[in-house]
Amino acid sequence: MAIETGSEATLDVRLPWAVKQAVEQAAAQLGQSVDEFAASVLASTAREVIDHRGVTVLTPRDWERFVALLDRPAEPNAALKAAAQRYKQHFE
Repeated sequence: MAIETGSEATLDVRLPWAVKQAVEQAAAQLGQSVDEFAASVLASTAREVIDHRGVTVLTPRDWERFVALLDRPAEPNAALKAAAQRYKQHFE
């Protein structure tokens, strides 16, 4: 649970003893405090997860189909035509 304190927040985490020991050892090897180490690893991992979840990977076959759909001329459907008409009536 994060508690806001100005521009920083705290995060209370319960860890198995062995994980805590490993975190302390890794932080010491890098010359960082446990807080610095944990914050940097958490931030890096969080950014990686967010970046990977925001990317759609297509197979070559799906990429070709996607590009073909973009290149194909499209005709607006009835719903889009009605929306455009409402827009014109409202804003013009």
